[in-house]
Amino acid sequence: MRKFLMLLSVLFLCCSMALGQEKETTFENANSAYNAGQFENAVMLYKEILESGHHSAELFFNLANSYYRLNQVGESIFYFEKAKQLKPTDEDINVNINFAQNMAIDAVEVLPKSQITQLREKTIGLFSQDGWAFFIILLAWFLVFFWGLYLWNRVPVIKRTFFIFTLVLGSLLMGSLSIAVIKSSKTADTTYGILFNKKIEVWAEPNSRVEVLFLLHEGTKVQMLDQLQEWQKIRIANGSEGWIKNGRVRSLKGFK
Repeated sequence: MRKFLMLLSVLFLCCSMALGQEKETTFENANSAYNAGQFENAVMLYKEILESGHHSAELFFNLANSYYRLNQVGESIFYFEKAKQLKPTDEDINVNINFAQNMAIDAVEVLPKSQITQLREKTIGLFSQDGWAFFIILLAWFLVFFWGLYLWNRVPVIKRTFFIFTLVLGSLLMGSLSIAVIKSSKTADTTYGILFNKKIEVWAEPNSRVEVLFLLHEGTKVQMLDQLQEWQKIRIANGSEGWIKNGRVRSLKGFK
């Protein structure tokens, strides 16, 4: 039985390595296709990796660039947003997403925010959700390490230094936990999506007898607030709200 289990483990490890190598080869082939100007082929290969269950900021970023080259504004913005979720402070992602948004018809001005709100959002956005989890684990390990040094050391000055380090790390850990909880709660309560309708009317109420407030076009990022049968209530970056009928809004939640 032990030999059988060991054999299964070896087979599983070999299969995992083979699949990982296959994905890496596909990714390299996709990059080669992109560099050769074969953008449709690159999209197909990147999507093949995505459909296999693998996702990363680099994959979303390259897929978004391929769609950008094909002038598919909705798809391009969608995957740049997906990449930004995983690496919110990446400069290349933030620059390229601005280029993609310039292709969209709707130029939505973002509501001005107070300095406190901006600082809060920048702090929360320093890492992705997984990034904050990793940072918290790292802080916890350092906290345990310095606490152990504090207990072990007998020299008063050094002991006091380790104690101060422990207090600082403890404060950072508590602060990071609070930020992670806030980010998790905000992510769970807020759903954003990218509009894929070429053009759609936004109504004041969920019926066609009221006034049309404004028009939206493909590639606009919207916050999804409510749904009533074929109607969806949305909000855009400038704070304007309304209802769209049969809107093709692809949610940014998930990994596809």
